[in-house]
Amino acid sequence: MGSNATALARIQNTTRQFLMFGIVGGSGTVVNLIVSVISKKVAGWTAGISEHDVFLPLLGTDFNIRWFNIFMTIAFLVANTWNYQLNRSWTFRGIPQRTWWRGFFPFLLTGIGAFIVSQIVATLLMNPTSPIALSSEIFDDSSGLRTKFYWATAISIVVAMPVNFLVNKLWAFRKPRRGTRVVSEQSPV
Repeated sequence: MGSNATALARIQNTTRQFLMFGIVGGSGTVVNLIVSVISKKVAGWTAGISEHDVFLPLLGTDFNIRWFNIFMTIAFLVANTWNYQLNRSWTFRGIPQRTWWRGFFPFLLTGIGAFIVSQIVATLLMNPTSPIALSSEIFDDSSGLRTKFYWATAISIVVAMPVNFLVNKLWAFRKPRRGTRVVSEQSPV
């Protein structure tokens, strides 16, 4: 195969993987949003906690970690595990893989990088003094579709996705180096 054909095959393979990664990411977004909603609802029902309430003040500053940051963290951990397993078994299944835990930690660390980006974006969208704050007139928390937290969560996930894909492709799901223990796929009996 010539170098042009090889380059074209790589582009097609990467495009296919990106689309599959996007489908998995879409399902992970749904999982993330469901867990965010459940976390918010349970905290409200059981302890009267709002996503806007302060969870922890950052000492020496005017800034706080709010409950929406905690809800997003819980949702991230569940969705990240969901996405890892689907990507491992579907998107990157043809690539020799490390053991589950050895592959999960790079994926988690990559996810944490994207999660930090999403936390920053969500905080800017939720903060009424931010230049990109979601309008409190439109997103007045009067219904599920008008809940600012839900929209901030969804938007922040979409913003972080392309970076997450590239880092995962180049690091978490790269081919293992020589000498790394590889787990072979076996067909069910």
